Amino acid sequence: MRSHVVRQLRPLLIAAAVFALAPAHAQDASRADSAAMASKIARMQDAAAHPRPPKAEPMRTAFTDREMNAYLQVEGPSFLPMGIADPQISTGEGGRVTARAMIDLDKVRLSQQRGLLDPLAFVRGSVEVIATGFVVASNGRGMGSFESATIAGIPVPKRVAEELLRFYTRTAERPQGFSLDDTFDLPAHIQSVNVGAGRVTVTQ
Repeated sequence: MRSHVVRQLRPLLIAAAVFALAPAHAQDASRADSAAMASKIARMQDAAAHPRPPKAEPMRTAFTDREMNAYLQVEGPSFLPMGIADPQISTGEGGRVTARAMIDLDKVRLSQQRGLLDPLAFVRGSVEVIATGFVVASNGRGMGSFESATIAGIPVPKRVAEELLRFYTRTAERPQGFSLDDTFDLPAHIQSVNVGAGRVTVTQ
């Protein structure tokens, strides 16, 4: 009788086991992808720290969207500014990059006086922000350009997206943060960055 019941319940037991193990497998996969990216970053840092022969072939390192998102999930809390959570990125042909995150807009809203026509005067708490633009990087210099942005699914103008970027990229060395149209030096002797569909290739 007991064996008969077990046989009848076996499909349910298997299903339960699969669902129970699925999150663990997904977490293991994320950690493996994150570790793969961390290893590539370490390799790039090592290459930058040790001069290469003048005629050495350029070193290329490719990161997939999956690796980058896993790295942001696992390591992001250690280096992302407070107020940014659950970041995700996707890349497309021609340098197109879409970034999504939950952003604490209270910090931004309260950082200055707001007028009635300021969209940020009416937002509260952490909401989903999605921004899309293009990244071009060559000859050791990079630049981004704005395409579109939404806050909680509502389209916002470039100036609002730029205020968020400036607020969350402020440092002691750069108290005004970064602008969407700023050019910047690429770190670690990087010469170019090629953004394609689901992949970013860095050349040192």
